[in-house]
Amino acid sequence: MSLRFFPPFVQQINTAIADEGDVNLYVLRLDVVHPWVNGNKWFKLKYNLLEAKQKNFTKLLTFGGAYSNHIYATAAAGNLLGFHTIGVIRGEEKLPLNPTLSFAVQQGMELVYVSREMYRERNTAALHEYLRQRFGEVFIIPEGGNNLNGVRGCTEIISEAMPTAGYAYAFDYICLACGTATTLAGIALSLHQVQKAIAFPVLKNGGFLREEIETLLTNYLASGLPTPYSSPGSWELMCDYHFGGYAKVNQELLRFSQEFNEAHGVTLDYVYTAKMFYGVMDLLQQGFFGKGKSLLLVHTGGLQGNVGMEKRFQKISRI
Repeated sequence: MSLRFFPPFVQQINTAIADEGDVNLYVLRLDVVHPWVNGNKWFKLKYNLLEAKQKNFTKLLTFGGAYSNHIYATAAAGNLLGFHTIGVIRGEEKLPLNPTLSFAVQQGMELVYVSREMYRERNTAALHEYLRQRFGEVFIIPEGGNNLNGVRGCTEIISEAMPTAGYAYAFDYICLACGTATTLAGIALSLHQVQKAIAFPVLKNGGFLREEIETLLTNYLASGLPTPYSSPGSWELMCDYHFGGYAKVNQELLRFSQEFNEAHGVTLDYVYTAKMFYGVMDLLQQGFFGKGKSLLLVHTGGLQGNVGMEKRFQKISRI
């Protein structure tokens, strides 16, 4: 089972901030691998979709918010691979649909809106049973692909992007944005012991993710699923760059994103990568990484949400 992907590549970023700190800065461009299923989305979906195919499911059901990259990518991948998809969306329907949900519908996804109270039960057996009674035999993928299949796919991000032996080890730090922490868990499992992952939660008070990450790592290692190493590499959360919380944007972040794009030709998404890139630049100015180090910043895609976010921000700004 495959989609036609373009190979990711590593792009060096030349900035005065990195030069002053004697740091080599690179971006892993996962955002370019596919127009719809890009970034870390394919890696989190890959083994979920394989399992669904192997078990002869024809319907996929998953969860997300109104601007969810996961909903967008699942709708596209499901359509391309012959699945009927159902998206359980947090909150009430708002017409006209925003670009994310409009695209999902165009890809054949059936949207089901639930209250925020019901949405909080999205990982419970009771809600899953209710959904199966309503929609029949569905293969349920958790929000963000946050399960062991998703982690397994993310263990392959570095090796697939940089297959040349030893090349991945050239980086001292792997930096990435963090939502459900699935990607961080997978990358941590694929790191050499001399490397470290630095993750930037996009949720306010993101420190709660530490326990969830440890649980993901423990469960994955106990599952017997393949992993490059017998234990994960070290990782750390930087919780001060959420800009107010999930999907929160302000003028400072918008300005940073636009200036970064103009300087380096790399478009950042406001929900995830812009906050991570901003945080890395701030930490570089503080000398956090030390001199002579090499950093790899993982661009996890998600650019589809920028149009909706920009319209939303402009509307708020006029109030």
